[in-house]
Amino acid sequence: MYNPHMPIRLLASDVSSQIAAGEVVERPASAVKELLENALDAGAKNISISILDAGRTLIEVADDGHGIPASELELAAARHATSKLVQSEDLFHIQTLGFRGEALASIGSVSRMTLTSRVESAQTGARLKVEGGISGKVEQVGAPVGTTVRVENLFYNVPARLKFLKTDTTEKRAIDSLITRYALAYPQTRFKLMDGKQIALQTAGDGDRRAILAALYGVETAKQMLEVMASEDSALHLSGFVSPTSLTRSNRREITFFINGRWVQEISLNSALLQAYHTLLMVGRYPLSVLFLEIPAEEVDVNVHPTKAEVRFKRQDQIFSFVQRSVKKALLAYTPVPTVSPQLWRARPPIEFTKREVGIDWSIAHDEGLLSVESDPLIVAPSEPVAEAPAPNQRSFSGGVPLLRLIGQIGATYLVAEGPDGLYLIDQHAAHERVLFEKLMAQRENKSIPSQSLLAPEVVTLPPHSAQALLAQLEFLNRFGFEVEEFGVNTFQVRALPTLFNGADPATALRALVEDFEEDESPLAAEVEAKLAARVCKRMAVKGGQTLTKEEQSALLLDLEACQAPRTCPHGRPTMIHLSVDALEKQFGRKGSR
Repeated sequence: MYNPHMPIRLLASDVSSQIAAGEVVERPASAVKELLENALDAGAKNISISILDAGRTLIEVADDGHGIPASELELAAARHATSKLVQSEDLFHIQTLGFRGEALASIGSVSRMTLTSRVESAQTGARLKVEGGISGKVEQVGAPVGTTVRVENLFYNVPARLKFLKTDTTEKRAIDSLITRYALAYPQTRFKLMDGKQIALQTAGDGDRRAILAALYGVETAKQMLEVMASEDSALHLSGFVSPTSLTRSNRREITFFINGRWVQEISLNSALLQAYHTLLMVGRYPLSVLFLEIPAEEVDVNVHPTKAEVRFKRQDQIFSFVQRSVKKALLAYTPVPTVSPQLWRARPPIEFTKREVGIDWSIAHDEGLLSVESDPLIVAPSEPVAEAPAPNQRSFSGGVPLLRLIGQIGATYLVAEGPDGLYLIDQHAAHERVLFEKLMAQRENKSIPSQSLLAPEVVTLPPHSAQALLAQLEFLNRFGFEVEEFGVNTFQVRALPTLFNGADPATALRALVEDFEEDESPLAAEVEAKLAARVCKRMAVKGGQTLTKEEQSALLLDLEACQAPRTCPHGRPTMIHLSVDALEKQFGRKGSR
């Protein structure tokens, strides 16, 4: 709206440059993305990225691509200057990652940028310094073939933007995630990421995508990933990897799509992928995927978002259907028909239970896990024999629930118990969360959280962004009875677990905990220990859909009765529902009939 108190005038060039930069360079990872795509467009076979202070202090991207002639170096740092686009018609069949000519100008306007480059035909290289959008003179320097862009003090002249950056851990995670994805998309290019003096990521550049998956997620995860190869009408091609239904995450962060070599965050593609997994995954679980869609350039519009993260398809429905059918076909081709567990049709052999503690099952609940011949129900850790549940008049309680008599389990999820005032339905997962939480916090208060050393330490490899998240949590985990230490690049060694969680698979436990830690954008140190302990206990508790033996049901019920706050889990969800005798009589029409 027009303001009568202020005349209309042109913005100063530095202000308009910073506004444009805000659309392209939102955070350090945005700058890395633009520089990385420029290097790939230049045909680089080796790309080295160095960062300090999560990119705030330094971002340096060096490549061995074609380079920039000295005579064009100053023009390369100017706005709307590009070698990838000539006329407007070119926008509809773009073959390169960059095309607008805004990246270097935008980055240079909000940082102190040094651009050094040399083409193969030149004997020497050239260097240009840009500070706050103001270019210096081009200097002649010695340099290898290729281009190095050094970005220092990002947002130094835009303090408001600097103020709104997230924590170092979060910003590093964004950079790690970005480079991880491009390493998978361009396996023939060698990537090296340095965080200070530490190597965060390094790939061989030999074209083997599965080897990169192994470096990022660990060998076992890489071996499980299912390959997708599909074509349609000789114009659409889909390749890459998706996870089997037994390998899932608690969020969508590991769903990755590239279109013609460009990483995009396209809702329709994500929906097509999830539709392929429809009815195969539990609610709240998501697959891992790294998929590469090749499509004629004129069939997709990449010029619809400042960061080129979103696209539009000319044949949206056809693309959706193609991706959904291709992934579904791969899932059906690789997924074996589940076999029925002998436990479903024959009597279970007796198990000697020796301690009144519910064991831990770390498998994420899905159909295959529940029906596998080799899957074993909950095993109780040995200690002292389980006695018969005492009669109601011999038991006491302190947490506000009446003394309960176990009836059984329904739906492999809920315990049914009788109290003096009616029927109780108990959510076994929420109840076990509460039991573990109060035990863990009591041990913490007494400064005596016992640990159980593993016979053989478990080695776990994580993606770079997950490794960064875990590094920030090591102190907390070690205070709570875990013993986890670094064991190489993005690799950790689990040496001990709290005895309270005896029976958990160490590798799966650590991965699941990292998923929860990654969900949080706030600094860990600012959180209350109780909140973090609650998250750990949520992961360690028995799951819905897990069959418990009578002894385990009784043990869980007795432990819940002994809790100080047994009616809710640590996250506030109810552990039980009460159906009074009066309510039952009303339902059966018996009220007032006596």
